[in-house]
Amino acid sequence: MPAASRPKHRAHDRMLRAIAVFKFFKAVLLVTVGLGAFELLRPDVAERAHAWVAALSLRSERVAAQDLLGRLDGVGSAHLEALGAGSFVYATVFAVEGVGLWRARRWAEYITVVTTLSFVPLEAHHLLRHPSPSGVSALTLNLAVVVYLLARLRRRGVSE
Repeated sequence: MPAASRPKHRAHDRMLRAIAVFKFFKAVLLVTVGLGAFELLRPDVAERAHAWVAALSLRSERVAAQDLLGRLDGVGSAHLEALGAGSFVYATVFAVEGVGLWRARRWAEYITVVTTLSFVPLEAHHLLRHPSPSGVSALTLNLAVVVYLLARLRRRGVSE
């Protein structure tokens, strides 16, 4: 490999590794959500949460926390189990993507493009209903990942 192309290759490897770290972060976040969902199935957790809300000193914080707890009261155990299991499934997918991207595997690039694009309609729909800067950032970041990986796959397809 010519010396002139090595720095560019390393830059691409760094970008793949950055995307892999992003996938690992998502996996950790989803494991946390899954554990939290399963934790909410325990009866003593609801009692502790209500006690914490009562202990909050600011009225505005108490109202917001009570609103959140009220929403959680309406969630059944079957829904929490599905949320927990689904979170673990997606965490596994993101972890596999992350490992594959870290190791610069082409299959991981394809899987990442497909799975990331599959979430774009959901993210866009949610963003239209609940606009927020974080939602725009998440959608933009995911689209940037897809564009980068598609360009990388196209370049690699031409060169091989």
